[in-house]
Amino acid sequence: MVTAKRLALEICFTLYAHATQAKKPSKAVRKWDGKTPYGVHPLWCATTLLHETTLPEELRQRGAEALLYHDIPEDTTQTMFLEHTPSDVLRLVEDMTFAGGSAEEMERVWERSAEVRLLKLFDKVSNLLDGAWMDAEKRAKYQQYTRRLTDDVALNYGELNIVRIARALTGE
Repeated sequence: MVTAKRLALEICFTLYAHATQAKKPSKAVRKWDGKTPYGVHPLWCATTLLHETTLPEELRQRGAEALLYHDIPEDTTQTMFLEHTPSDVLRLVEDMTFAGGSAEEMERVWERSAEVRLLKLFDKVSNLLDGAWMDAEKRAKYQQYTRRLTDDVALNYGELNIVRIARALTGE
């Protein structure tokens, strides 16, 4: 079980990793304004998942941890996670990571577990919320991918809040 103390440590760890160990200076901030700390993104994803009270508590906690850590391997030089991070959380982070970037992700995410696709939906919705940097073509492709994730998540988990938010953002 993730306690409030553990969650606070994970949040601090995530914010610190993105702020001080970004692979490039641009990876320390969000693209839309170049000022907002990047760590806001995984924090939004994790806390939004924790609000999905119709999901099992264990899934919410495991998923929140994975969402906090999900961009650390791609965007920072941080190679270790907090001590006692459960192996299932580390596996989720690994399964959420695609070496070939978004093109590979959009193609291969369907080979991953329903839980990974659920977590990816939180990630994509957050990106759409601050996606003013996307050109029209990229946004359309991103919305199409998010719609597919949304349908998959609704099928596997029901009408979650994130499903409703995603549908509103993608024009469904």
